[in-house]
Order: sequence, then structure tokens, then C-alpha cells
Amino acid sequence: MIRRLRALLRRSGATGDDEGSVLILTLGYGVLAIAVILVCTAATSLYLAQKQLDAVADAAALAAADGFELSVVDGEPVATLTDAGVRREAEAMIGVIATDARLISATTTDGVSARVSVAGSWHPPVVTVFVPEGLALEATATSRTALR
Repeated sequence: MIRRLRALLRRSGATGDDEGSVLILTLGYGVLAIAVILVCTAATSLYLAQKQLDAVADAAALAAADGFELSVVDGEPVATLTDAGVRREAEAMIGVIATDARLISATTTDGVSARVSVAGSWHPPVVTVFVPEGLALEATATSRTALR
């Protein structure tokens, strides 16, 4: 039985000389694994950079909403925001936060809400051919002032 099996293998051309085939597959999978790790690292870094910029925009909008001018109308206190006050407070907050974010706009449309937009940039931690060299990021936040 074993002689027949060996004879069949010899006739079919299977000689058992397949050394090196596994090495090529291993190298291919290794390169693929490194590429996936680099892309995942870049995606995580981009996500964290956007979240940091969102936090800066939130902090600047919150500070800008505190830049109101207080007045009394009909015996009631009224807090009113101005574009100049919103911009001044947002610039001050971004100056305190040590980051590369820059203020794009800081306005109020209704005198109660402060809308702040900031911009920044992202660069991958490891430069590869799989991800871009960098991206421009932007975040916008709105905060309202309330007097009770």
C-alpha cells in the first residue's frame, strides 16, 4: 500500500521539495501586519488630534460665553454678549491652553450664544506611503450664557 502511494506521488510530480514556500508567505504576512499596524496607529493619532481640537473649541466657547456685559433692563439683570467680548475671551483661553490651535472665528449671532471655530493640523506619528503627510483639522463649538 505504501509502495503504491509513493509510486503515485512520484508520477504526479510531488517530490516533497517545497522548501522556502512558507518563508515567502511568512514575509508577505509580516509586511501586511506592519502596514495594518502603521495605518491603525495613524488613524488613532488622527482621532486623538481631532478630539483635542474639539476640547480646545469647547473650552474657548465656554470662556467666550462668560465674556458678557451685564446691564439692567426694567429692573432685571440682562447678560449680553458682543462679538468683541466673545473674541477677546476666546483668544485669551486659546492663549492659556498651550496648543497649536488657532482661532478662526468667534462671534455671537443672538447676544446669548458664543460660537467659536478653531483650526489645527495633524501629522502622522510614523510617515508611510499608506497615509497622507498631514491634514488640516477644524472644530466648532457653541456655548450659551444664562443668568438666573
